[in-house]
Amino acid sequence: MSTFSRRTLFASGAGLAALTLAACGGDDTALEEKDGVTTIRIAATPVPHMAILTFVKDNLAADAGLELDLQEQTEYPIPNRLLNDGEVDANFFQHKPYLDTEIEENGYELTALEPVHLEPLGIYSDSLSSLDDLADGDEIGVPTDPSNRGRALALLAEQGLFTLTEGIEPTDATKDDIVDNPKSLKLSEIDPALLPRTKGDFAAAVINGNYALEADLKPAEDALVLESPDGNPYANLLAIRTADVENSALKKLEELMHSEDVRTFIEDTYAGGVIPAF
Repeated sequence: MSTFSRRTLFASGAGLAALTLAACGGDDTALEEKDGVTTIRIAATPVPHMAILTFVKDNLAADAGLELDLQEQTEYPIPNRLLNDGEVDANFFQHKPYLDTEIEENGYELTALEPVHLEPLGIYSDSLSSLDDLADGDEIGVPTDPSNRGRALALLAEQGLFTLTEGIEPTDATKDDIVDNPKSLKLSEIDPALLPRTKGDFAAAVINGNYALEADLKPAEDALVLESPDGNPYANLLAIRTADVENSALKKLEELMHSEDVRTFIEDTYAGGVIPAF
């Protein structure tokens, strides 16, 4: 892990005065601190990420000397851009395969911290009670972003609906990697945030857990099939700038996110729709 490079934070006031906060002789990047409390700006999607962070903010942060400035985002690409550009100090919305794709495509210098929770990807349908009821030529909606698209294809393949190219990594899988499709199923790639609202347009749709929860779906009850948490690489996590991996305030936040209090909150709140990953 690299130590911090020092950076300058700008605080906007009435006259847009620049406030330079320098780290004193050590490994900390300067986050805004006042009266012994460090403010961490975090971009997060609403459910369950914002709910988990709000629990930490309201119940745990003050005792750790932290104030969390939570900024809600609803579109996947935005939080990583905000983090890379220094507009926030961390984000919480993604799993590592998605972050790896973003880093490769955009040249971001970001680092994944340890997994916090898994939102099981599920297959949902307004018209079917079982995947056995799929008819020849039926259409299935899947997420359009590469990592979740491949994850969805892997889940569908696990159900025996088709076969993927042998040895293909889920994060790399596309429709071109379907080598055996006995029911000639059609796949339509849709923005993952839209799939809960448009699932009725398809025989079935593969929906991310957070978007299912936002749409008041109950994954443990409503999904025809849910991902297994065993050995699952798609657990969600905090991401920070690589230059900030030794920041003491961010380390405190990371500890809070993996506390027994957070574990209990997740288990009591989501009843299997979100699963602790630590």
